[in-house]
Amino acid sequence: MAPGSAPGPNPGEERARRAQQALMERPELSIRTRITVVFVLLFILCSSITVAAVVLLSRFEAKIDFLERTSSYSFEIEEARRNEKNFFLYGTGLPEALASATLATNHLERNARQLRSAVGATKYEEMRSSLGRYRELLERLVDTVGTSGSRGEAGRREIEVRLRTEGAQLLSDLEEMIDQERTAVASMLRTAMVAAFGFLGFMLLVMVLFGGFVVRAVVGPLDRFMKYVSRIGAGNYEPIQPVRRYRDEFSSLALAFNRMLAEIVSRQEQLVQSGKMAAVGTLTSGIAHELNNPLNNIGLTVEALLDDFEAYTKDERQRMLEQAYTQVERASTTVRNLLDFTRKDRSAFTDVSLSDAVRSALRLVANEAKLAGVECELSLNGTLPPVRGNPHDLQQIFLNLLLNAIQAMPNGGVVRVSAALEDDGYLRVDVSDEGVGIPPERLEEIFDPFFTTKDLGEGTGLGLSVSRGLVEKHGGGISVTSEPGRGTTFSVRVPSKTDSGAGVGMSGSI
Repeated sequence: MAPGSAPGPNPGEERARRAQQALMERPELSIRTRITVVFVLLFILCSSITVAAVVLLSRFEAKIDFLERTSSYSFEIEEARRNEKNFFLYGTGLPEALASATLATNHLERNARQLRSAVGATKYEEMRSSLGRYRELLERLVDTVGTSGSRGEAGRREIEVRLRTEGAQLLSDLEEMIDQERTAVASMLRTAMVAAFGFLGFMLLVMVLFGGFVVRAVVGPLDRFMKYVSRIGAGNYEPIQPVRRYRDEFSSLALAFNRMLAEIVSRQEQLVQSGKMAAVGTLTSGIAHELNNPLNNIGLTVEALLDDFEAYTKDERQRMLEQAYTQVERASTTVRNLLDFTRKDRSAFTDVSLSDAVRSALRLVANEAKLAGVECELSLNGTLPPVRGNPHDLQQIFLNLLLNAIQAMPNGGVVRVSAALEDDGYLRVDVSDEGVGIPPERLEEIFDPFFTTKDLGEGTGLGLSVSRGLVEKHGGGISVTSEPGRGTTFSVRVPSKTDSGAGVGMSGSI
């Protein structure tokens, strides 16, 4: 970066900003609105079916009522025919036959609308005309009663023949009308049964479709958010991206998740910086000793040159200046290592050698180890594959573990660091000490932020918490085994570059 130029935008922050913008730009269609529309459609459908059922029932009721009225009409016709036959056989019942015919006429006229609807206007007029002729014949027959002679007898025979013809026609029309209505009622019942089973099947289909809609609208996003929570818990803080054309309540939840992720990343960076500064505070005595020695040597050399500059030969002055320069380089290297370690780094992941990260951390704790009487033994395989990671973060992981190991051995001892490639493609680095160990009941708490067993002022409790967060950021994990009085071993596992199935970078969508 050129001096004075402004730093470029952070890639993670830019991805989060684009994800938030993409989530907000979609048209809004809430789940509440969609469910409301579905229920309104279902209500309209059920209302339509209810109205159709009410209409069908009303028609069925009208048919039953019509059949009851037809039964009364049929009864009067049959009574008229019976009395008519009695008259011709026994000479009685003629007035009753005429009265029944009159009642049948009244029934026919009172139910004219229903009859026209059932049998048609033409058929109704034929029935009315036939009944009128039958009644007229009965009246004429009444007029012939008491008339003697051959003319009266012939007239009665003629009327009898016509009465039987008209009566048979009336009964035939009546039976035809009743059969039509019974057929219509049976058809309506069959239609109602088919409609009931059809409605049941339709409602089953609607329930399946509605269940699918609920699953897609609610259960599906919930499953996705469970996966998001799992990957966030694993240390993957990629923002959630949109995939659907519209946004709803889950989109608002995704926006809140992205804001939370941005806050987590920010707080994690602050925690990492706090952990770095805590480590620097722990290293102060060793760094002071590391800087004090070259500064004393430089001071003595410069003082000697100032006091007896002319007494020294040119070669001696050259040699003394070279010694001073060497000490300056030594102090400069120490300061540069500290600056590299403490600066706020946001570089992208690159190919990193774990062996180099371990050795870099060892150089920082060298004086701390020397002052504590601790020796460091390395067993690093030079053929180990690289990992994808941030070199400064990896350096801090091992620096925290090494500092913990040194501080766990107040009477001195040996710290052993070994690395190996495991069968699953992960690189494993073990940091073991011969210190006091950790009680079993405390093993569950040592990775909690600010938890520490050290005395006040000797530690912040951030080292292991920060280390675990950084390891998980690299797609790996950290574990610990310890036996009180016999030492502790911390094991760091991170995916190697050859392990294509591991690592970070999985993003989400909603």
